[in-house]
Amino acid sequence: MTAPNWIRAAIRAPDRDAERAARQRQARLTKPAGALGELEALALRLAGLQGRECPRLERCQISVFAADHGIAAAGVSAYPQAVTAQMILNFAAGGAAVSVLARHSGARFEVVNLGTVEPLPAGTEVLDRTLGPGTADFSMTDAMTPAQLEAALGVGGERVEAALEAGCDLFIAGEMGIGNTSAATALAALLLDLPPAQLLGAGTGVDAAGLARKQALIERALARHRTASNDTLELLRRLGGFEVAAMTGACLRAGQLGVPVLVDGFIVTAAALVAVRLQPALRDWLFFSHRSAEPGHRLLLEALDARPLLALDMRLGEGSGAALAWPLLQSACRLHGEMATFDEAGVSGPGDTDSNSTEASRCRS
Repeated sequence: MTAPNWIRAAIRAPDRDAERAARQRQARLTKPAGALGELEALALRLAGLQGRECPRLERCQISVFAADHGIAAAGVSAYPQAVTAQMILNFAAGGAAVSVLARHSGARFEVVNLGTVEPLPAGTEVLDRTLGPGTADFSMTDAMTPAQLEAALGVGGERVEAALEAGCDLFIAGEMGIGNTSAATALAALLLDLPPAQLLGAGTGVDAAGLARKQALIERALARHRTASNDTLELLRRLGGFEVAAMTGACLRAGQLGVPVLVDGFIVTAAALVAVRLQPALRDWLFFSHRSAEPGHRLLLEALDARPLLALDMRLGEGSGAALAWPLLQSACRLHGEMATFDEAGVSGPGDTDSNSTEASRCRS
């Protein structure tokens, strides 16, 4: 499939000079070298991405993209398809896990509906970007038309642009869609050239019979769509969901505009892998929040050479793992920017003791 023109726009390159300056500052902070572990590496990466010695993460955007999946009608989930629309209303009312986390962290929060089988009532506090009543059953046909895929990618890009305009400096994508672990598994199986049995998990909690049915449907879908294995965008069109495509577009647009992305669990990571296959330079802009209990998530993380910040055996989705990890990124920035140097604190440091107090003060201002 031919990509929309904006998809191929260049990903912004990190500022290596800013990263070097951050490394020099970090060497003078009042701690043994490496004592803050991964937090130090996070601060250096963010310095390069933001182009400043002391990075800051003050405002986060959490966008939950929701849509139904045609394959759900075949019984791949423990929940009926009506739950997608019901959960959208729960997100909007503040009752979902990610809604609670967003509220208490001060994140900017929104829910984006790309299409559900059950229509939402009028007046719902949800962004309506409906592309149809969910995707088609990808075990029998293509999940999306080319026009639907292009529109879904564009919705993701639009929400990143809106987040940047609102002053956000971090983007988190969440998802909701009954059947979307099946879509993520099918995509991952062809992208990683692995049998679906190695990737399959319980998703919403299906029993053994449901898991066997899910595997059979995915294997049927892979046999139908394997001819597209060398065309990443075409795979997304044939196997993905509206929300998966929107998250792919969001990742790409974030890298183009210079907004770091904190990636959530299995489904979001599948979208991130699609985006990185389309634009390998995007990988610099992706941080990975947690390793979920879904078996396929570990394999996706390995394919992206990703080291997640948390491992809590979560498998909820919604962006909940990323919302939990956001304060860790904030802490990495604050420690890097607000700790005193040896010179400022009057503490004897290793090696050269030339004063660096002017730069350190500037970072904390």
